[in-house]
Amino acid sequence: MAEQNNLKEFTKGIFQYNPMFVLVLGICPSLAVTTSVKNGLAMGGAATFVLVCSNFIISIVRAYIPREIRIPCFIVVIAAFVTMVELLMKAYLPPELNASLGIFIPLIVVNCIIMYRAESFAYKNKPFASVLDGAGLGLGWTLSLCLISSIREIVGSGTLFGVKVSESYQPASVMIMAPGAFIVLGLLLGFFNWQKLRKSEKTMKSLMKND
Repeated sequence: MAEQNNLKEFTKGIFQYNPMFVLVLGICPSLAVTTSVKNGLAMGGAATFVLVCSNFIISIVRAYIPREIRIPCFIVVIAAFVTMVELLMKAYLPPELNASLGIFIPLIVVNCIIMYRAESFAYKNKPFASVLDGAGLGLGWTLSLCLISSIREIVGSGTLFGVKVSESYQPASVMIMAPGAFIVLGLLLGFFNWQKLRKSEKTMKSLMKND
């Protein structure tokens, strides 16, 4: 039973509470950095690290954080891990990748996904559950970034991970520009909402038959 609960805690961030397609959080960096899959993976990995570590620390010290000043305390904890991530990325990632992510790595400090989980989950739950929550939502957001960026990179640049997919393909460069980001995100949000609606309709029909 405990293993099932842990698995549910982890997977809810991938499907049930996917930050991008269900909660619709973290849209600004999602639109800005998803011009390539490498960018999406780097951004998702950085945010997941910060999310897991900040959830863990906040959950441990939650009893000592006065409710009146919890938000500033959350920001201090999150900022410490963002600084760690930024320094590590500058040390070990290619300069061009760091340049493409730009200001959006420091802005993880105020990423609404991380602040949302700190407030709604880590501040109210035990450390292990908070780590699973952070890992699940971080993975869900990373997968979402990779899905958007793979579509944009293939259609807009004709490459995937920088490798040309076809010699004869003529890229639609608008897809790696700002309008392309909105088009892809809008279509994906529409698709997932349609799937959710279909599922709800099937559930309602099943309940009506049982009645």
